Amino acid sequence: MKIQILGTGCPKCKKTAEAAEAAVAELGIEAEIVKVTDLNEIMKFGVMLTPALAVDGEVKVVGKVPTVDQVKGMLQ
Repeated sequence: MKIQILGTGCPKCKKTAEAAEAAVAELGIEAEIVKVTDLNEIMKFGVMLTPALAVDGEVKVVGKVPTVDQVKGMLQ
């Protein structure tokens, strides 16, 4: 499983990454967490607002920080 955090590195982007890391740890699953900071790459996802989170290339959240429970729901 590949989780991509789409954002330029702002505080909300960091919180999104932390939520993803916590969700993976709580579920006890293996996942690669990648931070995508290049605006051109982010726009390839069709994302215009950050932070965003994608799972296996599918955008799940745009423009807000998901909770750990929300991320866990996306991963199950």
